[in-house]
Amino acid sequence: MIGIWRAPAGGTVRCPAAPVTYGLIALCCLVFLLGPASGLNPGYGTGEELAAEQRAYFRRWGVIPADLFGGSPGAVLTPATALFVHGSWVHLLGNMLFLYVFGTMTEERMGRVRFTLFYLGCGYLALLGYAAANATSPQSLVGASGAISAVLGAFLYLFPRARVTSLLPFLFFLPVRFPAWIVLPFWAVLQWLAAGRASSGPGVAYLAHLVGFGLGFVCAWVRFRRTTRVNSAPAPAPEGENQP
Repeated sequence: MIGIWRAPAGGTVRCPAAPVTYGLIALCCLVFLLGPASGLNPGYGTGEELAAEQRAYFRRWGVIPADLFGGSPGAVLTPATALFVHGSWVHLLGNMLFLYVFGTMTEERMGRVRFTLFYLGCGYLALLGYAAANATSPQSLVGASGAISAVLGAFLYLFPRARVTSLLPFLFFLPVRFPAWIVLPFWAVLQWLAAGRASSGPGVAYLAHLVGFGLGFVCAWVRFRRTTRVNSAPAPAPEGENQP
């Protein structure tokens, strides 16, 4: 299911000023391109050597629940560093697309400083929540999906009637338009169902998505519940956290 920007009837799409969102996208892309996961840096070698470098890289900068709750001093910083590390091209591009679509409007509504603190704080807590539920896992967890899920939750509260153009497989990928208050809760239910079937091994950390989504919605509700919510345009929902 993919959401895209769509102009309101009789109008044109206005691109919001969102330097923090663009900066986060640029930073994540730069970190990925310079790291071993992209496969573009010859300094990491090829074949088995590259695979070993990737494993070491993810263990250094990703969240390892067993280390985080096992008394390792430096591990407390990993839920922050893991937000800027991605496991593959698909993981990176999917997350950055969703951050761009949802983040620009959310940042414009929240303001730059508040959005920055919101993104980093919710992203940290989303990864921490997953790690707490899998405290003995030796698997490394990386990716911005927890933070982006928080942006989705905030977007749902701030722009509930925003129209989301989606491509649904069971409708032969015909584009259909639904308001955010239908699409985003539906996405959250899918994450919840998937989390119930997920194992503790490598894969998608659906629980981090759910924690981030809930935190994002609550934060937006606490901050903006006494102000008028904005009814505006677009949106999608992100790919999961990868655990290389």
